[in-house]
Amino acid sequence: MSAIEELLEVMRQLRDPDHGCPWDLRQTSATIAPHTLDETHEVLDAIERGDMDNLREELGDLLFNIVFHARLAEEQGLFDFDDVARGIADKMRHRHPHVFGELRDAALSEAELSQQWQALKDAEKPPVEAPAALATESANSAMYRARQLQQDAAHFGFDWPGIEPVFDKLEEEIAELRHAFAAGEKRAIASELGDVLFVCINLARHAGVNAEMALRETNRKFVRRFEYMHAQMAAAGIEMDQRELEQMETFWQESKAVVG
Repeated sequence: MSAIEELLEVMRQLRDPDHGCPWDLRQTSATIAPHTLDETHEVLDAIERGDMDNLREELGDLLFNIVFHARLAEEQGLFDFDDVARGIADKMRHRHPHVFGELRDAALSEAELSQQWQALKDAEKPPVEAPAALATESANSAMYRARQLQQDAAHFGFDWPGIEPVFDKLEEEIAELRHAFAAGEKRAIASELGDVLFVCINLARHAGVNAEMALRETNRKFVRRFEYMHAQMAAAGIEMDQRELEQMETFWQESKAVVG
């Protein structure tokens, strides 16, 4: 029995109506979805930390989630794990004609590969009107969804021609956010803050930067600097308190040169 066959058998037993696990038997794809997202984040975290032992473990957790979703679908007569694996294998062969096709070409540039990928992807699905293309809800994070919406809109030609107009839009939205704060209107603040975030993600998209990964790096940077500041405050015998904000700011600025 192969390792994947063993995992599929474990999943089958967990979902056995008579002898399976009560928790596993209660689950649906909807209830498992948050766990799938969490495991994806944990895979990213292991990669970012360079912890290969943990990466192996987290990839296993993510694979278990995929097997779980496939098992749930199989029980409903929709598809099974083999269909999932076969489907992605077929898709990859189709989208890599420069590898699997008769005219193999290893000299294609990144831009040419991206254009080829998108063209093949578009050809796989029937064309849809713009409103329908944008209307589909997504279970992904709001940040991912925003980028997806922007990419879909750009596909229909609704996009900024360059990065400077995006900066102009960001300044406009920040001004509107300031106005909402001045008025003290909580709903308006939430709305305008959402607009600012949406434009920031658009800015990242135009810069070719993954906003989610950029924010994850900023989070790590904040932790490094905060830990340094905290250690320096403790060494100086100064309590971490807002009354000591000026001293904390001094150590914070120092942390930039010391820990990056």
